[in-house]
Amino acid sequence: MATAVKEIKQTKNRKAVAAKVEHGKKYKLEEALALAKQTKFAKFDESVDIAVRLGIDPAKADQMVRGSVVLPGGTGKQVRILVFAKGEKELEAKTAGAEHVGGDDLVAKIQGGWLEFDVAVATPDMMAAVGKVGKVLGPRGLMPNPKSGTVTFNLADAIKEIRSGKVEFRVDKAGVIHAPIGKASFDAAALLKNANAVIEALVRMKPSTAKGTYVKSITVSTTMGPGIRVDESIAAAFAG
Repeated sequence: MATAVKEIKQTKNRKAVAAKVEHGKKYKLEEALALAKQTKFAKFDESVDIAVRLGIDPAKADQMVRGSVVLPGGTGKQVRILVFAKGEKELEAKTAGAEHVGGDDLVAKIQGGWLEFDVAVATPDMMAAVGKVGKVLGPRGLMPNPKSGTVTFNLADAIKEIRSGKVEFRVDKAGVIHAPIGKASFDAAALLKNANAVIEALVRMKPSTAKGTYVKSITVSTTMGPGIRVDESIAAAFAG
């Protein structure tokens, strides 16, 4: 009975916050972010996310958009970092503050079902070993990749960037990029800086083979809140 009452209350809350969003309207980015903060109703500090639909064909290798960006306002999240390294690089990773550092031992733990980390970094010489768990890490967005800066010998800088608010993104099969831009508790200015950083990064990554309109739509939302459409013409400010 208590569960049913809770679900009814959550449904009412969702309807109440959804009513704040004008159907069919495209908001200015700063307006959308301010409205997103108003649609938060969960007891926890909801994440604020941005979804950007791109005018590309994800099935074509030369139109794959994947990368990372350091959010100037941070992510508001405690990130657990795992580093695949050996020798001196293992010591470097530990000194830089990575929570988990190792080689074949970590590969074995992951093969056994352990996944208590948020980001994985690896030195290039460890990628053959990491490849053994690629089918586990890949679908979860945890596979180290040179394009996102997580395959590198410069571990100290990589770990520092992640701690500073670095987020990775990759276009999905529908041509959409999803990325976190902070928490609902962030002030609107921090969220705006973070959202602009993501949009600017995506515009810079436009594949040369992509034709027509590149940024087709932009939506922001909190974890539990409704999607809020953003006027995608803002992307033009970062072009050129």
